[in-house]
Amino acid sequence: MPSKKYIELQEFTDDELKNELNETHNQYQKLQFDHTLRGLENPLALREVRRDIARLNTEARRRELSAMSEEDTALRTKKVARRRKK
Repeated sequence: MPSKKYIELQEFTDDELKNELNETHNQYQKLQFDHTLRGLENPLALREVRRDIARLNTEARRRELSAMSEEDTALRTKKVARRRKK
């Protein structure tokens, strides 16, 4: 069952997704800085923000792949197969 955050991300437009990714990345940098200087009350917040960034990146990549033409997808498949042989 998908999480609520995943379902929310599917409703975002591409611009909203990019903005959210930038905001979340800035929030992560600020949390890291604060944690380095004086520590956080809940250091697990760093983990949650990292996971949110990963969710956003995954959704952006999923949309990118779904927008690819069949020719581009075929080329990508060949590249992946070539990498696996090594």
